[in-house]
Amino acid sequence: MNIDATKLKSVYFVGIKGVAMTALAIYCKEKGMRVTGSDVEEEFPTKESLEKMSIIPMKGFSGVHIDPLNKPDLVIYTGAHGGCDNVEVIAAKEMGIETMPHGRALGFFMEESVQVSIAGSHGKTTVSAMIATILAKSGRDPSYAIGCGDIRGLGNPGHFGKGEEFVAEADEYVTDPTHDSSPRFLWQQPHVLVVTNIDYDHPDVYKNLDQVKNAFLALQNQEEGIAMTVVNVDDANSALLLKTKNILTYGFSKSADFHITKTLFQAGKTVFEAEFRGMAIGSFTLHVPGNHNIANAAAAIAASYALGISWEDSKRGLDAFYGTKRRFELIGKTETCTVYDDYAHHPNEIAATLDGIRLWYPTRRIISVFQPHTYSRTKALLQEFGLCFRKSDCVLIADIYASARENGTREVTGVNLAEEISKHQKDVYYVKDIKGTISFLKKYTKDGDVIVCMGAGDIYGWGREIMKNLQIRQIRKIYK
Repeated sequence: MNIDATKLKSVYFVGIKGVAMTALAIYCKEKGMRVTGSDVEEEFPTKESLEKMSIIPMKGFSGVHIDPLNKPDLVIYTGAHGGCDNVEVIAAKEMGIETMPHGRALGFFMEESVQVSIAGSHGKTTVSAMIATILAKSGRDPSYAIGCGDIRGLGNPGHFGKGEEFVAEADEYVTDPTHDSSPRFLWQQPHVLVVTNIDYDHPDVYKNLDQVKNAFLALQNQEEGIAMTVVNVDDANSALLLKTKNILTYGFSKSADFHITKTLFQAGKTVFEAEFRGMAIGSFTLHVPGNHNIANAAAAIAASYALGISWEDSKRGLDAFYGTKRRFELIGKTETCTVYDDYAHHPNEIAATLDGIRLWYPTRRIISVFQPHTYSRTKALLQEFGLCFRKSDCVLIADIYASARENGTREVTGVNLAEEISKHQKDVYYVKDIKGTISFLKKYTKDGDVIVCMGAGDIYGWGREIMKNLQIRQIRKIYK
């Protein structure tokens, strides 16, 4: 690499609206760099965060966006939109500008920090945000880059801090699907590594679960500094990471170092008690639902402990955390319904989200609106998708949203998925799109319904449309 991170003055992001790219772009701007970039015209969940930082993406991709008279020092690109074959990346290379994929760039900026890397098939965004909040509320002022629209109780998803720590997600997906199949997280050398769980995901790049496990083991082998691994002891697939000396475990199992002992769920509030190696350390309050988020909080507390944070500071940090954008995000309430939005797109994530909703709302009807994400995942996990909606009273299935990085088969459809779910429960409907969803909900919603929109595609905007239309329906009822 021909560049020095301390001397960078300007960075250009190809695909800047993506959640991971936005977080790193904000970090760079706060560090004092000139930040520019481009993306498709579609609106993303990062819109508000970019606007707050006065970062205005150029529309579309074109080589002329890379100004030869005012060249950036570095061009960072995402695995989507063609990867390093994107016309803007090609133009930058022709001008002699250093280019690198996002995963490598994130590792590059983390190099001089105490690297706190949060890996796992599910939960890494929430755990990363929890750790960043705990450290920030403890006065550490960490740097962080977290793949979400924003962090409730903390602010933007990216930050350049004056503290030693850099908190970031460690993503197992490949660096660049077009040219570099190495896992993105292998560009990091964690000082503290958190592994929430290991599951089979990304069937477009991993052939089986063993390949995924080997990737996580390779990341652990790159640990530096205090080299502490924080592992979910309740996850059987993570057991291969328990063989080194510096291990902290967490979970509901009594064998865990950080043992969750009691839980209490109320609408809008979650409380749990814990002990550390047999010593009671009190109760912790969360403003997010579900046992999975209690486990996420335990991971964050254990990692913070490894960094020298007290139990009391962890309690205060978690109490200030109200979730992240697109993770069980409350969109709003009408006179009759409550609407949430969630990023869940894997069967295990969907099941965990619905379990959490049921714990908060044990007697209310839950309506799930799901937009499947990628044909490859839907096809590979079709049977698992068929079983994961059981805590939902009514399931609406939309068409599959294809990722910009996907070139695979389209032999499975939203209709096929609805049929698979129908084998295991009643009230499952194929609604095609947002128009079909709203048409169904306007006819069939009842007082007290909880509606949750789930998926990793463009469904993040559906909740507000649903709210608007249900409110219109309510007004019409009043005046009839």
